[in-house]
Amino acid sequence: MQLQQLSLVDFRSYATVEVAFDEGLTAVVGPNGQGKTNLLEAVGYLATLASFRGAPTDALVRAGTDQAVIRAEGRRDGRRIQIEAEINLAGRNRVQVNKQRLQRAADLLGALRTTVFAPDDLRLVKGGPGERRRYLDDALVAAAPRLDAVRTEVDRVLRQRNALLRQAKGRLTPDIAVTLDVWDAKLAEAGEALGAERASIVARLAPVLAEAYDAVARQEAATTIRYDPPWRTAGLASALADARDDEIRRGVSLVGPHRDEVELGIGGLPARTHASQGEQRSLALALRLAAHRVVAEAAGSPPLLLLDDVFSELDPDRSDALVANLPAGQTILTTAGALPPGIEPARVLEVRDGSVAPAAAGPDARGTQSP
Repeated sequence: MQLQQLSLVDFRSYATVEVAFDEGLTAVVGPNGQGKTNLLEAVGYLATLASFRGAPTDALVRAGTDQAVIRAEGRRDGRRIQIEAEINLAGRNRVQVNKQRLQRAADLLGALRTTVFAPDDLRLVKGGPGERRRYLDDALVAAAPRLDAVRTEVDRVLRQRNALLRQAKGRLTPDIAVTLDVWDAKLAEAGEALGAERASIVARLAPVLAEAYDAVARQEAATTIRYDPPWRTAGLASALADARDDEIRRGVSLVGPHRDEVELGIGGLPARTHASQGEQRSLALALRLAAHRVVAEAAGSPPLLLLDDVFSELDPDRSDALVANLPAGQTILTTAGALPPGIEPARVLEVRDGSVAPAAAGPDARGTQSP
């Protein structure tokens, strides 16, 4: 989707605002705390119905109001498209595409694809396994929206299975055993399917990640991404059978795709524990670039690229390298400081005091930090 217009009502800090974007690069500038990231968050919400900042839904509604509305207009496959989401504090949220209400949130997937670069992306490398699993699964669903059903089924089965394990209270009665057999079979089927898809996208990501890292770091390195959970060797059903006694005792599911690790390496060593801060940041950037390229190839068009103040976290060399390797397509970036050399936005918008307007001509139009 080519985003042309974004309208917000009572979203985050905005009472009401309408913003037009260029088909190339739009830079959103202004001091910190004025709402630049809120614009990107609204766009991201329309892609996934979740905040890329991890904020709860009620935090997205402006204080003192009970409903927020996000509306985006643009073109997809040569046709106009409108996506609208209502976030209601006292009722069900509503999503419409071209004024047709969607019955399931999953029906929205693929209408708008985004790749988000944010200052806290370092968590992809330094954070726990959940961050990397989420990265993989988000890339999977962006590339093939039908796979959201697989991820959703795994989550559903795990909730039911964990509830049963808690109910057992450490004792495997005949009734618990029979019911657990049913949930084991369901988890084995859904988990094996998700594991196979994860392995497939890692195989596609690996060579692209290596290229992206070398470009961002401006030096060659043996960069690796590996997904090979132990349960895939003998199969998830066998692994669940082996873990049953421990799971009954502890009251939680201990084996499956929800426990998988995605291993990242640089130079043959684990990136999480052995890479320098600069290497880890380059790897985080490379992960986003790699996923963007894989999704673009699968979807036939590049996702909308959202850069949230990333240049404030990068040294000049990495900023220059990122600029030199930005993928083709529509990009929206925010900055409270000066834009790095080489960035030539087609449109510059200034955010200040809850309003968004074309920036005035002169140095400030390129985001120079005010004294």
